[in-house]
Amino acid sequence: MTRRTPSAAEANRTPARRWLRLFGRWGEDVQAIFDHDPAARSVPEVLILYPGFHAVQMHRIAHRRWARGHAFSARFISHVNRMFTGIEIHPGATIGRRFVIDHGMSIVIGETAEIGDDVMLYQGVTLGGTSLAHRKRHPTIGDRVVVGAGAKVLGAVTVGPGARVGAGAIVVKDVPAGATVVGLTGRVIDEHLDGQPPMSVHLEESKDDHAVRVLEVLVERVQQLEERVNGDALTAPPSTAEFLVEGAGI
Repeated sequence: MTRRTPSAAEANRTPARRWLRLFGRWGEDVQAIFDHDPAARSVPEVLILYPGFHAVQMHRIAHRRWARGHAFSARFISHVNRMFTGIEIHPGATIGRRFVIDHGMSIVIGETAEIGDDVMLYQGVTLGGTSLAHRKRHPTIGDRVVVGAGAKVLGAVTVGPGARVGAGAIVVKDVPAGATVVGLTGRVIDEHLDGQPPMSVHLEESKDDHAVRVLEVLVERVQQLEERVNGDALTAPPSTAEFLVEGAGI
């Protein structure tokens, strides 16, 4: 008698542990880990060895204390949570159902953050604020959002349902539902005074930043092309070596 080989879909399907439903949100959180982490093998393993699960359960206790006005005890539970899991969640943060933290070390979630259902965060994520005012200053994360390792979502922005934030991304503006965000935001390397040109031909203006130097080269070449189109005499183009930062190429 030959044994039937399971299909790829069957092999990847998470076994449904319906009995976990008897334990309410606690059971939902356990099942959510099985749904999102193929490395999870058993319920005892999740209960004992998953710091992300521990952090979520301790936060739910701290949040209830916070909602009832017991701020000190809520912060104390949050502090203990951080000591044991490396995950810092302010007790004022609102977290939905089936929230999964994978690995979790160095995650920070601020006081006024709001997280929807079926959200997953990886290690190093920050849901931080950009204001000192006593108002909504942390992100709102919609349902079914995934935030990659090391990503920073800052300010009272909204990440729409089903969106994906790539690893290492910095988000400071609203993200539409279903969108994918990758990369860093723009940065200022220097502040120009009135009357000075926005870019200089001198390398020191770039602060030895190769990416900025490339932009300077492109601006210079555009100016040369404009002069050529306008019929002005075109100066000899500088040598490539002048445009390269030592140890890197364009």
